[in-house]
Amino acid sequence: MTTPSVLFVCVHNAGRSQMAAGFVRALAGDRIEVRSAGSMPAEQINPVAVAAMAEVGIDITAEQPKVLTTEVVQASDAVITMGCGDACPFFPGKRYEDWVLDDPAGQGIEAVRPIRDDIRARVEALIAELAPTR
Repeated sequence: MTTPSVLFVCVHNAGRSQMAAGFVRALAGDRIEVRSAGSMPAEQINPVAVAAMAEVGIDITAEQPKVLTTEVVQASDAVITMGCGDACPFFPGKRYEDWVLDDPAGQGIEAVRPIRDDIRARVEALIAELAPTR
């Protein structure tokens, strides 16, 4: 059986998509291949997103924002967008979901915590669908 793959896309690949990817790595391990990218990647990950994830025991400090490419979309089974709109290439036969989430950019930790928790709940549901435990 092949490992399902998921791609998280937001504009800067510095907050929401990195938090989502961090949760998949932590909660699904090697059951799901995970990628993240941005249509206009930032220079670094949002330090408040890093801090919010550290509070729940997940370290995303080693991650770097990556540019969204057609190849990475083609290589993914599920594409989860977070406010990147028309910048995301569309391929028939892929599963697409758009998660409407507040942008953590420029927000304090108090504002980022509920975004993080919302992402975790959505990731848990996604993992249950893509890689159910037997």
